Amino acid sequence: MFRKSLDRFSGMLFVYDGEQKVNFWMRNTFIPLDLLFFDSKGILRKIHHNAKPLDLTNIFGGDSIQYVLEINAGLSAALGIKVKSEMRYPLIHNDIAKWKC
Repeated sequence: MFRKSLDRFSGMLFVYDGEQKVNFWMRNTFIPLDLLFFDSKGILRKIHHNAKPLDLTNIFGGDSIQYVLEINAGLSAALGIKVKSEMRYPLIHNDIAKWKC
C-alpha cells in the first residue's frame, strides 16, 4: 500500500497459515497490479490481471488459497505465467509441494 512504483521483478507475497477463502482490494494502492492466487501446494489457481489503483471492488481469489503474490500489472502475461503454473517457495513443505525446493 501507498507505493508509487515497484521494481520490475519485485512483488509482495502474502502467506496464510493454511488454505482459506481470500478477497483483496486496491485501497491505498497507487499502481496497477496482477494478483496471483496459489493453493498450499504452490499451484496457481487464479490470476486477476491489472487490478486498478485505488479501486475498492472486491477481488475474490478463491476458496482454497494459501499464497497471494502481487506483481506489476502485465508481468504475468509477459512472463507466460498461467493458471496451473507452479511456485517454488521454501515454506511449501516438500512432502506436498508440486515443485519442490
